[in-house]
Amino acid sequence: MSAATLISSPGSPYLSHLSSSSKTTCSVLFGPNPSCRAFSSIPHSLNHRFFRLTSSSFVRTSTFHGFKRFSPVMEWQDCTVKMEIDVPASVAYDFYSDREAIPRWMPFISSVKILPDKPDLSRWSLKYKAFGRDIEYSWLARNLQPIPNQKIHWRSLEGLPNRGAVRFYPKGPSSCVVELTVSYEVPQLLAPVASALQPFLEGLLRRGLERFANLVKSY
Repeated sequence: MSAATLISSPGSPYLSHLSSSSKTTCSVLFGPNPSCRAFSSIPHSLNHRFFRLTSSSFVRTSTFHGFKRFSPVMEWQDCTVKMEIDVPASVAYDFYSDREAIPRWMPFISSVKILPDKPDLSRWSLKYKAFGRDIEYSWLARNLQPIPNQKIHWRSLEGLPNRGAVRFYPKGPSSCVVELTVSYEVPQLLAPVASALQPFLEGLLRRGLERFANLVKSY
């Protein structure tokens, strides 16, 4: 039986304890805008009984429906760098499509291995010393459907959460602009330096594109 029914049902032993003002207050309590002040005119013993009933009812309801464990939302950051490169967009696209060659010019990527039976999947390893730490992470990435000579994009499936895209904009017959965007979840290890991480990574990506621009000329 709910507390409201217990108090307001005919013949209730608690109803006799309520004055007319108490009854009015009780109706406010169970109306559309309940207020805890409604208990001010109800005897202490009744208050105690009411709270004991509603508390046990709440516990039963909570146990039945269950609670979700709290999980903190991790911070995501986005980095974008772009650079004009003295080769046609089609040449830059083909060179960037060779994922296993990326460690040659991206300073923090130590290895990329394409899965032989699933060429759209690749395993990536990151190794770099920064912020007084030896940083090492790995992930499995899937290359999504590309747009030839225009866009390469990917997302991680396991390991370090990240996603990104490389876009190629023709600038003329022998040059293009390469725009690289990388989004990633800040690892817990680096959370204390999260504010410095984004500009630091943008610097690394820019250095990578500079090396890319030099290497692609001899591709």
